[in-house]
Formats: sequence, C-alpha cells, structure tokens
Amino acid sequence: MAENEEKNIEEVPKTSEEKEHVDISEEEAEAQMLAALEAEQQKDSVNASIADFPKFDESKKKGFFEDDKLEFLKDLQLNVYIELGRTKMQIKDILELERGYVIELEKLASEPVDVFVNNKKIAEGEVVVIDKHFGIRITNLLDTNERLSGLK
Repeated sequence: MAENEEKNIEEVPKTSEEKEHVDISEEEAEAQMLAALEAEQQKDSVNASIADFPKFDESKKKGFFEDDKLEFLKDLQLNVYIELGRTKMQIKDILELERGYVIELEKLASEPVDVFVNNKKIAEGEVVVIDKHFGIRITNLLDTNERLSGLK
C-alpha cells in the first residue's frame, strides 16, 4: 500500500523562492544572457533577399532625339529671326535716318546670314526672293552639341 500512496502524491512545482539557489560565475551568467539575447534576436530576425526585377526591353527605349520623346514640344511656338548683319551707329546718326537712307552692315553681301531660334544660333543660310517675298535657304546647320550647349 505504500507504493500506491507514493503514486497518488503529485509533485507540486516549487515557487521561485523554493527553487534551489545555484551559484554560477559572473562570466557564465554573462554568456547565458548573451545566448538568450541571440536566440531572441534570431526569432525576430527578418529573412531578406535581393530584389529580382525583370529586364527592360531595350528595343522600345527611345533616344533623346526620337520623335516620341519630343512629341509634346512640336506645338510650341518659338521666335525665329534672321540676322543679316550688324553695325554700330551714334545716336545722332540714328536720329537723322530718313526714308531711302542706306545702313552699311559689317557683313558682305556674299556672306551667309545667321538663323536664330529664341536667341540661339542654329543655322546659317542665304537670302532668296520668291514671288516678291524674301526667304532664307538653309545652307549649314550647327552641330547638335553646339545647338544644345545652352540647354545643359
């Protein structure tokens, strides 16, 4: 009967005060704390990987000068003017100007005239007359680098 009594007796867990006191060294305690912290960090850690983006289709990519990129600019109005030549005059000479007065320019008649768009020289040309109207025939366009130099 003593065996039956022993089986019926359940062990009650000890409270924190009843637990046995174990002396460990300061280094062992620090090592246990570090191990516990590392285990906790591993639970909270996030698994990350490098993002995998699809490659771009280069065949649809347009350059800077393609029509698709500049399509929105086609409706803009720009000031275009032609410079036949220049000269310097004193104010008294300008005040004496009358109908029929000829102003001598620094350019020769055979030299090309300059074509400006919004105060930026883009081309050179020659003066032509068509049905009593003056026009300019473009003879030389400036290099693309020169035309775009002021835009950067």
